[in-house]
Amino acid sequence: MARYDFVVLGSGPAGRRAAVQAAKLGRSVLVVDNRARVGGVSVHTGTIPSKTLRETALNLSGWRERGFYGSSYRVKQQIGATDLSTRMVKTLDHEIDVLEHQFARNGVQVRQGEARFLGPHRLAIAACDGDRMIEEEVEADKVLIATGTRPWRPSGIPFNGTSVLDSDQFILSPRLPRSLTVVGGGVIGLEYATIFSALDVPVTLIEPRERLLEFIDREIVDYLVHLMRDRGIALRLGGEVTSIQFAADGSPVCLLADGRQVASEVVLFTSGRIGATAELNLAACGLSADKRGRLVVDPQTYQTNIPHIYAAGDVIGFPSLASTSMEQGRAAACHAFDQPIPGAGSAYPYGIYAVPELSSVGMSEDEVRTRGIAYECGIARFRETSRGHIMGVDTGMLKLICDRTSRKVLGVHIIGEGASELIHIGQAVINLGGTVDYFVDNCFNYPTLAEAYKVAALDAWNRMRSAVSNVVPLRKKPKSVRN
Repeated sequence: MARYDFVVLGSGPAGRRAAVQAAKLGRSVLVVDNRARVGGVSVHTGTIPSKTLRETALNLSGWRERGFYGSSYRVKQQIGATDLSTRMVKTLDHEIDVLEHQFARNGVQVRQGEARFLGPHRLAIAACDGDRMIEEEVEADKVLIATGTRPWRPSGIPFNGTSVLDSDQFILSPRLPRSLTVVGGGVIGLEYATIFSALDVPVTLIEPRERLLEFIDREIVDYLVHLMRDRGIALRLGGEVTSIQFAADGSPVCLLADGRQVASEVVLFTSGRIGATAELNLAACGLSADKRGRLVVDPQTYQTNIPHIYAAGDVIGFPSLASTSMEQGRAAACHAFDQPIPGAGSAYPYGIYAVPELSSVGMSEDEVRTRGIAYECGIARFRETSRGHIMGVDTGMLKLICDRTSRKVLGVHIIGEGASELIHIGQAVINLGGTVDYFVDNCFNYPTLAEAYKVAALDAWNRMRSAVSNVVPLRKKPKSVRN
């Protein structure tokens, strides 16, 4: 029986970062993945393909140039399924080549197959060899579960692989439907709804909650909702799909609890994902998952209740971002082999690749209010920057929240072109304890969208200065005197 210092289940962002980190510490590492090629959900059906699809849609549709040339502008008049998939295939191949090379040069071994626990330190790996199934047993000193998630598929939804699809099916063979209904207004649903709207597909978004993206600053989300409605996306907020039936022509119709009906050529169901843990035989090692297949871990070390077994990435739940998953995997590997856990800072960014992008770091305005902090906000609109004019950007904004007393930056929230890139400036300032004065006093390249930081900071600075200068000092209360 082969023995390894570290066995990693899954080769997505958490798994690959953990495996390489452990290998660099001189440990013997085995990565097990049930796909024919490494990369996990992130490379095959999640982050990489969906963001590649977004870039393809924006480029071929001429979306970024419509501010100059009008809403009828197109780079390519007829966009088909081949146009959408060609770039994804090239990008996927490149990502896998990079990852395979990274594993090889660090001495990480890889097995393709289904892993399951036989005991706390023993695992079986089942794989196909031609027409027969072979099984290998391995022993592990430490284990990391980074198997990711899969789409939640309620039994009442008639998934058929053609007109009613989950997000994995949808991205594996993308096409341009004549109309699209997206069920679920989370990150995945929003991204696909806005991407296909940019391709001029009529889109309806159904979300049972009354508000989208509750973890993002409310003002930014309200702005997104305004832009979506302005583009013709039909929002059915507070709408719960009770069933999906089929019309006489075979097209799906979503029936809502409030009596409304939404018909379209394709329904994309994106209402949640569940941890891919059902096949791991967790009971054999003393673990159990919650009803959504997720594992509970220590938020600092990423240990489960079995000390030598760790879990990281989407399988442990929120925030389920590729960026945070990578850092979780690295932290788990460091702790497993008695190395200091890297400090990631107290604030990490969210990136939502809708059209337009949203990105956020630090506290939202609602959070600041809840904590009772005296604060001020500064706003910059991209159209106020010279770079915005040059690019033809007529939408987008940057919101900066700062503490009125200490002047420290508490939160930065951006919607618009390049938001996921711009956010890192705010992240650095927040994690280093910087103040709004940093943006006011320092020079920014001109013209850039990053100049919006200075515009927003000056807006906040002026508001704080104006408020202080307009306060009439209270007269001291006179001492009481006897009559």
